[in-house]
Amino acid sequence: MLVIPGQRGRDLCDEKAGPSRRDILRVGGSAVLGATLGQMLQLKDAQAASESSSGGPGWNRAKSVIMLYLQGGPSHLDLWDPKDNVPDNVKSVFSRKQSKVPGIDVTELMPKFSTVTDKCTLVRSMSYTPVGLFNHTAAIYQIHTGYTADKVSPSGQLEPPTPKDFPTFGSQIVRLKPPEAPMLPFVMMPRPLQESNVVNKGGTAGFLGRAFDPYYLFPPGDDMDLDKMAKMNVDGLELRPEVTVNRLERRARLRHLINEGMPQIDQAVAKYELNKYYDSALSLIISGRARDAFDLTRESNQMRDMYGRNTFGQCCLLARRLVEAGTRVVEVIWPKVANSDNHSWDVHTGLTARMKNQSAPMLDSGLSALLKDLDDRGMLDETLVVAIGEFGRSPQRGVSTSGNNNSNDGRDHWPYCYTACVAGAGIRRGEVYGKSDATASAPLEKPVHPIELLATVYHAVGINPQSIVYNHLNQPRELVKAEAVTSLFG
Repeated sequence: MLVIPGQRGRDLCDEKAGPSRRDILRVGGSAVLGATLGQMLQLKDAQAASESSSGGPGWNRAKSVIMLYLQGGPSHLDLWDPKDNVPDNVKSVFSRKQSKVPGIDVTELMPKFSTVTDKCTLVRSMSYTPVGLFNHTAAIYQIHTGYTADKVSPSGQLEPPTPKDFPTFGSQIVRLKPPEAPMLPFVMMPRPLQESNVVNKGGTAGFLGRAFDPYYLFPPGDDMDLDKMAKMNVDGLELRPEVTVNRLERRARLRHLINEGMPQIDQAVAKYELNKYYDSALSLIISGRARDAFDLTRESNQMRDMYGRNTFGQCCLLARRLVEAGTRVVEVIWPKVANSDNHSWDVHTGLTARMKNQSAPMLDSGLSALLKDLDDRGMLDETLVVAIGEFGRSPQRGVSTSGNNNSNDGRDHWPYCYTACVAGAGIRRGEVYGKSDATASAPLEKPVHPIELLATVYHAVGINPQSIVYNHLNQPRELVKAEAVTSLFG
């Protein structure tokens, strides 16, 4: 709904007017936002260090970023790094499948993806040595923020999110590079990051403040409801029936008239640039741009079928619609909590059936359709797509690497070597970056730490990864302490 605080009967007057932008003006709002729409759109100008060109391949090529976060840790050996001539308990139960690009073989679980390998690079040398990062929560926090948490239990579990957390990457991006269109800057869907009872750690703006939180699009229904996206509720982006566009525009004009006659207030809030952000919020509400982008019924049945009629597939389609409308960052989180069964990638048991019948078909359809669709529309050149989990799975089935029990048809956590898929925004097409050893246990060539990949994301959107931000104690911190992997770009 639209909220403009003030005394009853007045179009725009606030009895608590003062230097606070919240006290002066509040436009928009929704329970799902967690903060008012006006606050969310009050994005600070980029720091000079962030705007200065660091140059190099891929610099500032991406207008938007789509992160497909495969929460739970997918098995690289069983998806996109198959191995032959290895012991039976290492070799995938799924057969090798040649892809469109010679030398980039995947497994039989990815037949559709095998037809689009000419549009992406597979990084088969993702790797890090865990320090309290062997379980999901801490590893999720690392790939999203670029930092390890201060307090990590032996199991890797973290405390719930706090305002002291490092910001998730999308919040950093939209703070430094606000969208150019009147559109939601950062959308996260269809569920929060989660392991056990630790919910959304690494998924908030942390010390940047709630104004930079994502728009959390978490439709009702449990994780096994594959039609959750049909239950989306974006009422917070609509005007109340009694507030017409003309009435809203009259209020805006009245506000300008009042401000012209109140130089003291203008002076008090000049640093907040309220006109700029008020106009952005107003445009978002009036134009209906965001509301229309969320309407999946505008897509043909053929297109929706191509992405897959399930939560992940429809989220991938919605991600394309959002960046097409001007959203800067979209994160699609795998719609099943880590450390769980059925559609989860956390395959300690039942790997064969779960991957073949549940998780892999959804990934195969959603990812391949997204890459093809973006490319067909000419959007892939300006959209960076990253598909990655917090780690891979152990080369040997049935062994314990993190204290978990694993069946003979299961693999444990493995951060030492795994695979990411990256595409768009100048990323080389039809290539493999790095190389894993004979059993996919460790990189043989060009290891890439997850925070180096995060630095590459910042680099692609034109943000220096070493830009300084200030935490809740006003202490300077780098966005990430890593260099971008510029050799991924052509």
